[in-house]
Order: sequence, then structure tokens, then C-alpha cells
Amino acid sequence: MSDSQNLGTTSSSPADDEIDLGRLFGLLLDHKWWIIGITALFAIAGVAYALLETPVYRADALVQVEKKAGMSNPLEDVKSILGEQPSSDTEVGILRSRMVLGRAVDQQQLTLQVTPHRLPIVGDFLVRHGMQRPAFAEASVWADEYINVSQFQVSQAYIGQPFALTALEDGRYQLSQDGQVLGEGQVGEDASFLDGQVKLRVAELEAGEGATFTLRQASRLAVIHDLRGRFSVSQQGKDSGLLDLSLRDTDQQHAKQVLDALSEVYLTQNIQRQAAEAEKSLEFLEQQAPQVREQLRNAENKLNSYRTQRDSVDLSLETQSILERIVDLEKQLNELSFKESEVSRRFTKSHPTYQALLEKKQQLQNDRDQLEEKVSDLPETQQQVLRMRRDVQVNQEVYVQLLNKIQEMKIARASTVGNVRILDEAAVQSAPVEPKKPLIVVLATLLGGMLSVGLVLLRGFLRRGVESPEQVENAGIPVYATVPLSDEQNKLVKRVKHRKDRSGHTISTDILAERAPADTAIEAVRGLRTSLHFAMLESANNVLAITGPSPGIGKSFITVNLAAVCAQAEQKVLVVDADMRKGHVHHAFGGRSEGGLSELLTGKASLDEVRRTSKVAGLDYIARGSAPPNPSELLMQERFTQFLAEVRQQYDLVVIDTPPILAVTDAAVIGKQCGTTLMVARFQVNPVKELEIAKRRLESTGVPVKGVILNAMEHKAATSYGYGYYSYSYR
Repeated sequence: MSDSQNLGTTSSSPADDEIDLGRLFGLLLDHKWWIIGITALFAIAGVAYALLETPVYRADALVQVEKKAGMSNPLEDVKSILGEQPSSDTEVGILRSRMVLGRAVDQQQLTLQVTPHRLPIVGDFLVRHGMQRPAFAEASVWADEYINVSQFQVSQAYIGQPFALTALEDGRYQLSQDGQVLGEGQVGEDASFLDGQVKLRVAELEAGEGATFTLRQASRLAVIHDLRGRFSVSQQGKDSGLLDLSLRDTDQQHAKQVLDALSEVYLTQNIQRQAAEAEKSLEFLEQQAPQVREQLRNAENKLNSYRTQRDSVDLSLETQSILERIVDLEKQLNELSFKESEVSRRFTKSHPTYQALLEKKQQLQNDRDQLEEKVSDLPETQQQVLRMRRDVQVNQEVYVQLLNKIQEMKIARASTVGNVRILDEAAVQSAPVEPKKPLIVVLATLLGGMLSVGLVLLRGFLRRGVESPEQVENAGIPVYATVPLSDEQNKLVKRVKHRKDRSGHTISTDILAERAPADTAIEAVRGLRTSLHFAMLESANNVLAITGPSPGIGKSFITVNLAAVCAQAEQKVLVVDADMRKGHVHHAFGGRSEGGLSELLTGKASLDEVRRTSKVAGLDYIARGSAPPNPSELLMQERFTQFLAEVRQQYDLVVIDTPPILAVTDAAVIGKQCGTTLMVARFQVNPVKELEIAKRRLESTGVPVKGVILNAMEHKAATSYGYGYYSYSYR
């Protein structure tokens, strides 16, 4: 329990089923400065982040992928015949492949990572604004200081591990790892460390003595993955063949160099791929040419031999027509055979392209079979001559076609230029793309505003204590007085913490009624004195018990100042601190806790020994004494009854400050011997439900509660109310 009027224990209660918009708006008005402060704090944090965050720039380039590249590959017509066109998605996939990215990583030596040591948080910001090395700088790197590492090779065991390179005087440097010095080297000379496992050559080093750089040979796969994350490819419109390439990096020049390297690698591999395809196709055609030539010679020999035997048999017009149609079909079938050989090297038979080719081939074969049936109806001699002439003409067509394709392929191989063209080389935008400073500041401000409003509303929902006397009176409990919050009392409060306490507590160091008798809180206590005078006329005795549902609500403040104003009205008053666990009434009187009620009840001291006078005339007090192990049992003994009977005769009013009723049973034990019992409730701390439970607990032990004193009342915009119950620990 606290002696301070201003100490409140935050309690929690469930929210009402109905949402009172007026109360919510009032809560926001009551805490407007908190909301403004938190919002401003977030806005400042957003500005600081936007200024300190390293800017990210974007380089972009434009690449065109044409459908055909110069002299086309004669065997590349398959997809066109089958109604399928190459997709730009394939080229996007190639651009983002490890093959292209890996070659760019190797060309630009991206696995070599050099990171300068900078001041934490603000170091990069100062360097970007040209801050040169100050006098206090030691290991940090500043503007106009740089290093150029031309070679850094490490064994597999040291891949990914950092090495610290520190600049020394006279162009020397020191290499260390994990704080252990590995050796020194000279700029422009090869150096070897760790028995040759680390080889290093620093081409240039322009930095002050002590400037430190971190060298790391990163994993090639990890660097490719990082580059893929910063590299993006998008297509301009469907089937346009135009690809936008972009790369994000914190270094403008580095972004341009890497994106140019990616474009060149992509262009080079495209040309190499086209040339390799032409070479494979030419090799296949040249293998087929001798076989076709031999088949043609055999067919001609057979035809000449047969005609000699039959004395030059000629074909009829109908047979000649059938022959021409069969030859045309055979020609088409042979073309598809060439294309099938090419397709089989790229796709399996289940691929849609392969399936379409087989379907077309099957259709041609069906047409040929139908013509073969017509041939079977011809005379035997006509059939033989037709078949032989068919073989000759088909082989002749195939051979001529094969020779033409070989010539075309040789020209295609010699003139391969690829189907990729770089339209726009890499260029870097002057303004960074990240961070988006205005957006960050706006979002941070909005976040601060929403968070502060949410916290205020959440606190308001969880803290639904009494806010007006009407709430208590509607529950059937009379309100004897409303004591406003006192600014003067705040000046008398100080916070103390004992070793055994988990958290500190506040105490009052003086009596407000004596220090500031004109304070509004004391005026309210005087009104309580008048109401109490009439309430106690019908009481069994002149003993008044002050209790409450929970600790930290200002019971001691009400007790001491009520006793003081009664003493100022020329009454003889005694204040008893019956909270033998955590009572602090003695602080208000400037006394000590030892030698009080606990010593009196245990028989270690007499009433005269524990009774103390105060600087207020007519006001005496008894401190709590040393904390006993069994305060409830002491209060139930006959000695406490005898003590009350004795002081009732000596004083006009005895005011007893008791522990909270919901925490311990001491208040019920004391209240049974007191003529009047009042409860104290604190503004926005104790819910009405809590007061009802405390009242029922007292009345169940035979202690009637006269009414409630509302303490620390404030003028708040949030005037709606709710109910809740909270449990307390009081040890």
C-alpha cells in the first residue's frame, strides 16, 4: 500500500459489449500529447532512416531478340511448319541462368568482396557527403580513401571467411584474421600468407594509417544467387522481342559495368549457340549425302535394266499422274525425316513439337498408302516401271534437296550473327530508386499515429476504472466525497525501493493539509469531514476504518489528511497504521516504522511507548511497527480489542488505515470493531465491479460499508464507463 495520493495500480478489465464512441474520442483527446509525441518520434525516426540508409541505384539496358538471325538454319523450320513460334520466356530464362550470370561474375570478379570499415550507423552517410578523415578516426575509412585489389586467391577452406587488411605507412599493409596477424605486404607486390593458402596483390591503396578493409572471397554460387536477386528481366509487350534488363546496386559505376557484362555474355552465348546448331546440322547432312547418292545410282541401274529387258515400256497418262503424286509425297516425307532427325536431338517423343511432326508424317504416309492401292490395280508391267521410276525420281529429288541444304548450311555457318541485338547499353539513373524518402517518412508517420492511437485505445479498454460518482451510486454504493488530484501532493511524493521489493513504491513525505491547507483536495477532505460527522452520529463508537479494494489507491493519503483536518477543527485524533505488512503512514509524519502497532500487540511495548505526536496540534499517530510474520492473528487477539477500547476513551476520533480487502483479510478483522467503515476508490483504477466485490466481502464478515471516497479525480474527456474485476497480489 502507498501513502501517496498519486500512486495508482493499473488494473485490467474486459471491454464492454457496446462500444462508446464518445468515450473513445474522449480518450484520444485526453492523450493527444502522447499521440502527437509518439507520431513525431516515428516521423523523426523515418527521416533519420531515409537519410542514413545507403541509396540503391538502378542501371537499365534494352535487348532485342529477333525471330530469325540472318541466314536461317534450314532445319530450324520445324516449329514454323508445326505452327509454334519460339517464346521470349525462354530468352528470359537464359538471361537469368547460372551460365550467363556465372560468366558475368567471373568477368567482373564479383566473388572478390572488399568492404571498408565505417563508423556505425552514420559512417556511410558522412562518406557520401564527402566527409574526409577527421583527427579522431582510427580504423574507419573516409571519403577519398580506397583500395584496388588485383588478386585475392584463397584455398577452399577459406572461401567465405573474412580477412582484415589494415593500411600502414610507406605503402605497406597488414593482413589479419579473427584478430590474429598473418603478416605484412607491400602495395604493388605479390604476397602470400598461411603457407600459400592465401595469395594477395594490392594494386592501389590510398587510405590513412589504420584504415581497415574487409576482404572476402565469396562462394561463386552465393554471388550468382545474390546477383540474380538484384537482376530483373521484363518483356515489352507480348511477342515484341524487346527485353528490358535492370540491375540494382549501391554503386552507380559498378551497376553499369555489371549490366554491360551481362548483356555482352548473353549476346556472345547466343552467337555461339547459333553457330553450334549450324555445325551440328551440317555434320548430319554431310553424313546423309553419300547414302542418298548411292540409293539414286542403284535405282537408276534397276530402271535401265528392266526397260532393256522389256524393250522400253512407257507409262500411260493415268500412271504418270499417280507417279507424280507419289513422288511429291515421298519428297515431303523425306523432308520430315530430316527434320525428325534434328528434333530428336532436342526433344523426346512425348514433347508436343515431336508429336505434331509425327502426326503430319503419319498423314502423308496414309495418303501414300492410298496411292499404293491404286498402283496395285495396274498391269504388272506398269506397276514395276512405275515403282522403279518412282524410286529414281524420289532419290533424285532428295539428293538435290540435300545438296541445296548443305550449301545453305555452309553459308549459315559462315554468316552466323545470332538473333540478339543490344539496342541500349547500360545507363544508370541519376536519382536512387531506394530508399523512397518521402514514402518512408509518410509511412513512418502513419505507423506512429496508428500505433499511438491503438495504444491509447487499448489502454483505455484495459483500464476501465471509476470515472464519475454516478457510476458508483448506480451500483447502490453511496459516495461520501470526491477528492480531486492534487499537484501539490505530487511535490511531496518520492519513490523508494528496498532490497526485498521487486519494484519501488511511492511515499508521501509530508501532510498536505498542513503544507497546503487551501488546496482543492484538502477542501474536498473538509467536506468529507462534515459528511462523516453526521454519518458517525449513529455509529457504535468513534473508530473509523479506511480500506479499499486494492493497493496503491491513496488510502493513506485520505487517512492522514482526514485526521489532520479533523485535528485542525479542534478534535483530538489518533491515526493508527494497521497495515503491518507495507504501511507507510510514518513517512508522512517524518517518523520511523519500528516501535509501533506490531510491538504493542506482541506485548513488546506499551501504548505510551508506541504513541507519537505530530506537528499538527491534537493529532497523534501509531506506526505499523516491525513487520510480523502473522499480522492477521495479532489483530484477532484480545490485546487489539483492549487497545481500541482504551484509545476510544482518550480521543474524539480514531482513524485506522487498513490493508486492501481484496488482498488480505485484515480489513475485515479490523472493521468488525470499528463503528464506521469507508472504502477508497481511485479514479480510472478501480472498476465498479471491483468495489461491489470488496463491499460484499466486507459485509459477508459482518462489516457494513457506509460509502466510498473517490480519490484523485481528474477532468477527462473520456467520461463513459465500464466494469471489470481485477485480482491483486499483496505480500
